[in-house]
Amino acid sequence: MADRIHPARAGNSSHQPKKSNLAPGTYVIQIPKDQIYRIPLPENDHRHKTGGRNSCCCFCLSWICCLFFLILLLIALASTFFYVIFRPKLPNYSINTLSVKPFNLTSTDPTLSPEFHVAVRADNPNKNIGIFYVDGSSVTVSYSNVVLCNGVLPAFYQGTNNVTVFKTVLTGSGIRLSSVVRSTLVGEQKIGRIPLDLDLDFLVRMKVGAVKTWTVTVKVSCDLTVDKLTVNSKIVSKVCKVKVNL
Repeated sequence: MADRIHPARAGNSSHQPKKSNLAPGTYVIQIPKDQIYRIPLPENDHRHKTGGRNSCCCFCLSWICCLFFLILLLIALASTFFYVIFRPKLPNYSINTLSVKPFNLTSTDPTLSPEFHVAVRADNPNKNIGIFYVDGSSVTVSYSNVVLCNGVLPAFYQGTNNVTVFKTVLTGSGIRLSSVVRSTLVGEQKIGRIPLDLDLDFLVRMKVGAVKTWTVTVKVSCDLTVDKLTVNSKIVSKVCKVKVNL
């Protein structure tokens, strides 16, 4: 007897095998959807974000470095322009006179109270630059590395191409000299050659037209030799060196 085929089964093609277009030996692997949507993996996503932050930091650092070098370049150009146009020169300083209120080196009193009167000559050779000497400038006199006295320097304005001589008084109190230093000083006074160190610290501001610079320190170191420590002292030799601390 021939087998009967139910019409519904005959019309249902879902049970018929589908033809595959894949080449022989090809395998199809099904990946769950939750794994597909998690690409990139969490650890890769973290590396990506970290790499982005590092790139941003590198960019900011490079930008700051470029800005820093640009500022240095502008300062160098401005300094060169200032030097070429105004040709700044260091002021010249010297000690015109030095007199000493007499004090007794042979006294039994171990302490001294010296008083020095000093006249300083300041020469500004600049044609376009004035100098403001501001408060806070000081001066000291030393002998054999012992400070004998100190004082302050006056505040004033020195114009261009100007020479100014100013005087100041230096005082010391309770100065002690060792027996060796004291005897050496007595011997040098007898031969008329007493070496002294005079140090001046000027606080100054330069004036170019209507512009004033910041305050800088001008250090002047003078090696003096005087014939005696009296009111009528004479300077035998003097050498002054100037240094500017910006």
